[in-house]
Amino acid sequence: MSERIVVVGGGLAGLRCAERLRELRFDGELVIVGNEPDLPYHRPALSKQLLTGATNPAEMTLARLDEIDAEWRFNTPATHLQPGRQIVHLPGAEELPYDGLVIACGVEPRRLSGIPHGHPRVVVVRTLADAAELRDNLAADHGPVAVLGSGFIGCEVAASLRETGREVTVIGRSAHLLGEVVGKHIGQKLSALHRSRGVRLALGASIDRWQTTANGLRLRSSDGWILDVSCVVVAVGTVPSISWLRGSRLPLDDGVVCSPTCHVLGMGTIVAAGDVAQWPNQRFDETPRRVEHWLNAVEMGRAAAENLLAGPQAARPFAPVPRFWSEQHGMRIQAGGIPKLGTDTVALASPVGGERPVTGFVRKGRLVGVVGLDSPSAVLHWTNEIAEQNPVSHPGETETPDAPIAVDHARRPRGARRGRRDVVAGG
Repeated sequence: MSERIVVVGGGLAGLRCAERLRELRFDGELVIVGNEPDLPYHRPALSKQLLTGATNPAEMTLARLDEIDAEWRFNTPATHLQPGRQIVHLPGAEELPYDGLVIACGVEPRRLSGIPHGHPRVVVVRTLADAAELRDNLAADHGPVAVLGSGFIGCEVAASLRETGREVTVIGRSAHLLGEVVGKHIGQKLSALHRSRGVRLALGASIDRWQTTANGLRLRSSDGWILDVSCVVVAVGTVPSISWLRGSRLPLDDGVVCSPTCHVLGMGTIVAAGDVAQWPNQRFDETPRRVEHWLNAVEMGRAAAENLLAGPQAARPFAPVPRFWSEQHGMRIQAGGIPKLGTDTVALASPVGGERPVTGFVRKGRLVGVVGLDSPSAVLHWTNEIAEQNPVSHPGETETPDAPIAVDHARRPRGARRGRRDVVAGG
């Protein structure tokens, strides 16, 4: 009987993990369980190109059904996990046994008390269905829109709405946009950019009262102002999708807690990847954290696949230098490392002419993060410097992804057969 690896999560991390398993010649059953009706798609486009009409849902798909030899289970949320029995429970009392399990179920929108979730004019932007609901709201009424939240999604939605000529107000508790992620200096620059493009900013405020009107909603703020809008986009962050893991005895905190190798703590046959995974990046320290960025989902999905087949003893730490970007009003915001770890900032010059200096974030004399505006060469240069200043000292760690995969035959899923020790990672 062949082995079965189950991937819970039909998004980017689950897709890249499944692809890597097949690249490494895992020839057992592969089942991908997802709670959406769609194949994996380019989620960042929801708040940008899809909202402006520059793309459509068909163009956002990342895979075809025939690209991976896998069984896809759409519209099938996992309901419970029994790691002792190695069973994933599905709707209808279905039990799905596994020999290896990948938890890549991502995150879901944060729901704050006081916000009338479920109101037809209150929407989030997390899935294709959410984006369709927002488009319906925008088509029904051409009135002003409020965006609740001053993080990446809120800012991207605001910029996209202005591109379509919509009147938009961003409401946030922070003093400036993206301040907790990119620092005060760049946050102030981005706030000025949004204002210059016609976005109204209501920062340092919260909504005390929501009232339904004939044309939408009336918002009353803690500062006493009143705003009438046709709809509200709620972008106040996310939480890990781990409710189905309650009672499983897996270690849960701000996500599924993993070792540096992506293995869930105490579980030799379970790994986690992407937004739901909380792990210590040994390049920086031993504190478990989650990283909610596109490229991390790609890289961690692949690393989780490699380490699941290798087994805990032969697995290698996943210790990337995180990179992320956003585009707002035509300006590209790029970052490397973990800027929020910095206790001081420093201006860093670009190695080439014609680019702005970038902001470096320093901790204990080491560069741990960098953020730049329309400065791609400078960000790339200083991101490489972050890697050099923060080497991984864990025995067996390698800086290159092109090292041979060593399979632990004593603990691997049986479908990862002997003879795969010479498979080269990287693909």
